[in-house]
Amino acid sequence: MVLWVFGYGSLVWNPGFDFDEKIIGYVKDYKRVFTLACIDHRGTPEDPARTLTLEASEGAICWGAAYCVKGGPEKEKAAMKYLEKRECEYDLKSYIDFYKEEDSLEPAVTGVLVFTSTPDMEVNKYYLGPASLEVMARQIATANGPCGNNRDYLFSLEAAMRDIGHEDDSVIELANEVRKVLTVLQEVKIRGTAHLGMRNQVPHMHIVPLPETTVMDSR
Repeated sequence: MVLWVFGYGSLVWNPGFDFDEKIIGYVKDYKRVFTLACIDHRGTPEDPARTLTLEASEGAICWGAAYCVKGGPEKEKAAMKYLEKRECEYDLKSYIDFYKEEDSLEPAVTGVLVFTSTPDMEVNKYYLGPASLEVMARQIATANGPCGNNRDYLFSLEAAMRDIGHEDDSVIELANEVRKVLTVLQEVKIRGTAHLGMRNQVPHMHIVPLPETTVMDSR
C-alpha cells in the first residue's frame, strides 16, 4: 500500500515528514478558505490565528502538492502519526482524485488523502466561519503563537504558490490587505513612540531661592 497526501497550505512549503515523491497538481471542486482557527501553532486560544481549510466549490480547482510515502506500513504509520498531530484542528479525512496540469481529464493519482474541516461551529470547535477581507486581515496581522505569527503563514503560502508556478489570487489579495494593516499598525506605533518621547521630555526648571526674610504660609 502507498500513501498519498495532498498539501494545500503549509504542507506545500513545509511537509515535515519523510516522503518519496512530490507532484505539483490540483484537486477539483475545492477552494482554499481561511476559516479555521489555529490555537497552538500560529495563535493562542485567546487570540486564534486564521489558517486554511478546503471548501467545496463546484468548478473550482485548488493547486498544491501531492506527497507519496512508500516503504511499508511503518513508514506510512510514522507519516500519519505526524500528520494527525499537526493537523489536529481538522476533523475530516477524505480521499480524492489528484490531477496534473498536463493530464487534466484523468486523475494522476486516485485516493489522495486530504485533511479538511466540517464547516459547522457546533461540530468543529476550530471552525471560525467566513469573515470580510478586512476582518481576516486584522486577525492575521496580529495573531501570534508558539510556532510563529499568523502573517508569516500567509506570506509563506503566497511565496510557495508563486514558486510552484500557480499563484492564488485570493491569497494575494488577502496578503496585500494584511500588508496594509501592518503599515497602519507601524505608523500608529511610530506616532505613539514619538508622543511618549515628547511627554518624557521634562523642561529644565530654574528654581529661584526665596529671600531669607520671606515667610511661607503653611495652611
